[in-house]
Amino acid sequence: MNKNKTTRKPGSGMEKESAKVLDSRALNRATLARQMLLKREKLPVLDVVEKLIGLQAQSQNAPYFALWSRMEDFQQDQLSELIRDRKVVRMALMRATLHLVSSPDAFQLRPWLQSVMERSLKGGYGRQLKDVDLGQLAANGRKLVEDKPMTFSELGGHLLEHWPDLPSKAATAAIRNLVPLVQIPPRGIWGEGGQAAHTTLETWLHQSLCPKPDAETLIRRYLAAFGPATVKDIQVWSGLTGLNQTMEKLRPELITFRDVHGAELFDLPDAPRPDGSTPAEPRFLGEFDNILLSHADRSRILDDRYRSSVFTINGIIRSTILIDGYVAGTWKLIQERKKTVLSIDPFITLSQKETDALTMEGARLLHFAAPEDSQEVIIQSG
Repeated sequence: MNKNKTTRKPGSGMEKESAKVLDSRALNRATLARQMLLKREKLPVLDVVEKLIGLQAQSQNAPYFALWSRMEDFQQDQLSELIRDRKVVRMALMRATLHLVSSPDAFQLRPWLQSVMERSLKGGYGRQLKDVDLGQLAANGRKLVEDKPMTFSELGGHLLEHWPDLPSKAATAAIRNLVPLVQIPPRGIWGEGGQAAHTTLETWLHQSLCPKPDAETLIRRYLAAFGPATVKDIQVWSGLTGLNQTMEKLRPELITFRDVHGAELFDLPDAPRPDGSTPAEPRFLGEFDNILLSHADRSRILDDRYRSSVFTINGIIRSTILIDGYVAGTWKLIQERKKTVLSIDPFITLSQKETDALTMEGARLLHFAAPEDSQEVIIQSG
């Protein structure tokens, strides 16, 4: 029996709470609390990665900034060591995008999301692959990367020997989406570069994929990390469709609310839901931060007026600042010889108190990212 399972009873406090409407600030503070953005936590790094169900990793250093903004005294080598020790892996998962997750989670998440991977492949390369035996292509690619880890450039070259008319990008995309590939070190290690080399998750960790992932447990964990949330939110986060039936199975143990638009929100009964007036200190979020990509309605964290300034037309999600819990600008590091400048571009007019707090947090960020350089925080005028 699941120790977190709670059954709703007529006349209970849960039933009364289910009638509540949660406005944007209530949803904001609930999400920040679960994302460890109201207060940094002191936990083992691996526990944090699992608590958040992974970290977005399209950008090499994104997971490091994500952990720094959420943890007390986080240092880069704490995560780098986990990658080298194979306790966490980088691979395509939610929404068919790169994530860094714990190794046990990878074995659950990858098979659960297989339909997402296949749909992504069809959407991007369906026409080019329509006459290809995908099973044979996947088997060939799997053997190649299991015999020797390869970059996509190397893999594409080998595949062209058997499929000379197939574009290399389509061939390697097929292997990426049909075979559970992981990027092996030094990819993902702070301060190290180079093209990503791939092998299969099973070969890297000497274990088979979970034959029947526990979807209900994974959804509970999503709610613990991102809730309260609608069914559509869960589907946007995962990339999956058709989750209504699973949610109905979970309904008896969950509590429900409504947002200001009337949409039904699901949540775990004992999850934190701080008051909307709870203070939220300034935070710096790295590129592609999970909190910006895990809900259908992002108004709990990002005003739609600023969306185009954060989500670029070429698919980059810029690094952002949070003021009073909401996205209020972007930031970037500019390195010039032995000097690193933190340039902050606010969307709003900052009070002196907000400016001072943001500057102090920025100085801590610079010490984390470039401790040996001279440093400067510059806040651009609006």
